[in-house]
Amino acid sequence: MKAAFEDVLKCAVDEIELSKEELIVLISAGGKECNALFQLADQVRRRYLGEEVHLRGIIEFSNFCRNNCLFCGLRRDNRSLPRYRMTQSEILEGVHKAAGLGCKTIVLQSGEDEYFRADLLAELVYRIKKEMDVAVTLSVGDRPREDYEIMRQAGADRYLLKHETCDPLLYARLKPGASLAGRVEELRWLGELGFRVGSGNMVGLPGQTVETLAGDIVLMRELKVDMAGIGPFIPNSQTPLGSCPGGTLEMTLKTLAVARLVLPLAHLPATTAVRTIDPQGRKLALKGGANVVMPNMTPRAYRTNYLLYPGKTGLTDTPEESFAAAVEAVTDAGCKVASGY
Repeated sequence: MKAAFEDVLKCAVDEIELSKEELIVLISAGGKECNALFQLADQVRRRYLGEEVHLRGIIEFSNFCRNNCLFCGLRRDNRSLPRYRMTQSEILEGVHKAAGLGCKTIVLQSGEDEYFRADLLAELVYRIKKEMDVAVTLSVGDRPREDYEIMRQAGADRYLLKHETCDPLLYARLKPGASLAGRVEELRWLGELGFRVGSGNMVGLPGQTVETLAGDIVLMRELKVDMAGIGPFIPNSQTPLGSCPGGTLEMTLKTLAVARLVLPLAHLPATTAVRTIDPQGRKLALKGGANVVMPNMTPRAYRTNYLLYPGKTGLTDTPEESFAAAVEAVTDAGCKVASGY
């Protein structure tokens, strides 16, 4: 191992706050350095969060989206994608099933669908919280501050809003009409309103550098995020970036591991995307710092059309099969399923 890497790793062991330049050294790890990085991330996860992995059931209730992001299969201009919206009764049925299987947190995710106004989402959250003993995470994109406040008052516990990349020029290019500054402001609003805030980034975006990845982690540290979703960019042929190379498993795992060192108390998912690019991806993420798995609780009739990227695993599974696969991944990683929120 290089002396510079060993020096930075020792600083991480000693829990010294790392600079962006030191994060770059760690993310640039190669060979045996990667193993040392993953082992330390696993140790930090165990020290701060124990052996338990949280299972958070995700329900993708609408694939309509007003946005035209260059990387996303749900983009407005993707005319080949059959669109759907689940009814409130269908969503509630899915939540009951997920809670019955053992999910202590429900994640309600959609494209930026203007049909689902804040009052509709608030009513849904209120019913879930009243009828079931679960935490509720919302992931429905950019909203006015008053919308976030309405949803929070209804009982929503967490909000996931990925910043995707800390590079403002790259952000503006990937998300036409949007700005990184605007999204960061919304993340700050969410914290002020009392949400437990989740953000995150993609690894392997066209134009991204190791410096960018280090900056992503620094930004999440500054925002004091409670959760960080870090997954590989997977090109979709129905988007303008369809011919670009995707993110690699190794770089994704390294970024995840470094995030664990910097954010020891944050919840880091072993994403579906890492499992999509490698059958062992979810297990490796759990052994390299992750402590959350999000089994897909979307009804099978709908989940085949929630295609952010191609090749998504588990599209033909029932919710029961998705939950069982998540439990198996946790067990295979030498961990146990959490019983709390």
